[in-house]
Amino acid sequence: MNNQWFSKIAVWLVIALVLFTVFKQFDRGVVQGQSIPYSEFLDEVRNGRIKQVTLQEGYGSSEIIALTTDDRRIRSTATTLDRGLVGDLIKNDVKFDVKPREEPSLLMSLLISWGPMLLLIGVWVYFMRQMQGGGKGGAFSFGKSKARMLDESNNSVTFADVAGCDEAKEEVKELVDFLKDPQKFQKLGGRIPRGVLMVGPPGTGKTLLAKAIAGEAKVPFFSISGSDFVEMFVGVGAARVRDMFEQAKKSAPCIIFVDEIDAVGRHRGAGLGGGNDEREQTLNQMLVEMDGFETNLGVIVMAATNRPDILDPALLRPGRFDRQVYVTLPDVRGREQILNVHMRKVPIGQDIRADILARGTPGFSGADLANLVNEAALFAARRNGRVVEMVDFEKAKDKIMMGPERKSMVMPEEERKNTAYHEAGHALVARLLPKTDPVHKVTIIPRGRALGVTMQLPEGDRYSMDKGRMLSTISVLFGGRIAEEVFMDQMTTGASNDFERATQIARDMVTRYGMTDELGPMVYAENEGEVFLGRSITKQVNVSEQTMQKVDREIRRIIDEQYVLARKLIEDNKDKMHAMAKALLEWETIDSDQIDDIMSDRPPRPPKDWTSPSARSTGSGPTVGNADSAPAAAA
Repeated sequence: MNNQWFSKIAVWLVIALVLFTVFKQFDRGVVQGQSIPYSEFLDEVRNGRIKQVTLQEGYGSSEIIALTTDDRRIRSTATTLDRGLVGDLIKNDVKFDVKPREEPSLLMSLLISWGPMLLLIGVWVYFMRQMQGGGKGGAFSFGKSKARMLDESNNSVTFADVAGCDEAKEEVKELVDFLKDPQKFQKLGGRIPRGVLMVGPPGTGKTLLAKAIAGEAKVPFFSISGSDFVEMFVGVGAARVRDMFEQAKKSAPCIIFVDEIDAVGRHRGAGLGGGNDEREQTLNQMLVEMDGFETNLGVIVMAATNRPDILDPALLRPGRFDRQVYVTLPDVRGREQILNVHMRKVPIGQDIRADILARGTPGFSGADLANLVNEAALFAARRNGRVVEMVDFEKAKDKIMMGPERKSMVMPEEERKNTAYHEAGHALVARLLPKTDPVHKVTIIPRGRALGVTMQLPEGDRYSMDKGRMLSTISVLFGGRIAEEVFMDQMTTGASNDFERATQIARDMVTRYGMTDELGPMVYAENEGEVFLGRSITKQVNVSEQTMQKVDREIRRIIDEQYVLARKLIEDNKDKMHAMAKALLEWETIDSDQIDDIMSDRPPRPPKDWTSPSARSTGSGPTVGNADSAPAAAA
């Protein structure tokens, strides 16, 4: 930074000095007065109208500055060969003075002769540096680190802005505590971890947690992305790693944060082909800097990734990344805290309850919840509302979970009827089978890429699936096609995604989870690792052809049994199917309350009018569960 400012100041000083010299030369000797020919000046002298003259000698000529009897100032030029001028002045009684020629100083002579050249050189150097990146990315600075140092002035995020990951916060708080009071840990023989790797799904707050550490710790914090080490020139990545750690050593104790470290930390030797892999040289340099022959005391390296499976094992060993902090998806309490953080930024209505919204959004990450609040604010703005109400959050949740509505899409009546029975089939089977998630909403309004959506939301967070629930899910997926066959006497392409998901669940039950008596607890899945993610190039097949035929028979048996079960449920409840399809054709969207009425042989209540105060005060209804388990849509 100092060199950059010095070069800029030097260039502008040279330019200013040259310009000053040039203007000084132009301005030199400029005297006000009327310029007349030399002959007229001689006539004025002979006629006695000149009372005072100043002769300014120059190179080959003299400049004459005269004052007339009527106080006018005139100028003229005479050659130095005219020796009779002095005699004329004496003869006519004119006072005169002779000023000798001024010799320019050595510095002035150099500036006059070399000034234009220096100006051209300075301008050329300036524009060359500008084309090379203003000194930041020039030909001699490719190996410089691009890490940006954060301090209190450019980072206002603290631990108060991070919610939903209390365990991860406690882990990283130790870093801040150690940097503030290292004696607390060292007196018991402990040492601070040299590296902390934050692992978790996208959007869970890994980078936000790092910003909070920078805001809390009163030490230098260097932030850089893994892709910043990648350049088109060979050796640049390793050079930038060296430069980054050199800067960090000068500022120790400090923290280095590398975001998306999987860009440079992948398995070495992965992929096809040979030669010198530039990315591997960068990783080797990082391994040496973190824990090599020279130990960087006081430099803590933090990194974040959502792909820990592809990182090199040498990067994960103790001494480099001693600790792995798992930033997982938030639970109900965590989602409520995250919603409260984001709701502070928008005006919310009296009917907003963060706990209800938290129960209705399982599986949402912190980024998803931030997007939910933002979408709700946009919906409130569209209806010209002053505050964000629960109806806005309901619409935003439907948009995120089921996709945006495509109301402009006009479907023929027969296709609408087919979609209505298709979605009714999903909803009916889901209501009648055990171990299925409650049906939250059914719609035949085209959303996203689907012609209709049946959304199921679980009653709470779920961390594993049992065999009965997986079998029930397969039956629910088949409900749409069976309803088309029974009531419309046709088959459409709308069930393609249902079949794909049902087949995959059945295949995983047989080949991965050991959920069949015929094949037992053994994995029959083939190696499906990606070559370029550090996996094997060859495809391993450890299963015989006869065994694979048994696997296919078991998958077919599971699918056929659940298909028959779903068909029997639909055929035994045709009246409920007709009532549900009729309600869908009339209102296009029905919720859990209307489905309860239909399943209890009652006329379904009309849809809620969200514009009325009574409807708004009831909240968002049965908003519990996870959109990821929504089995289906007629696509």
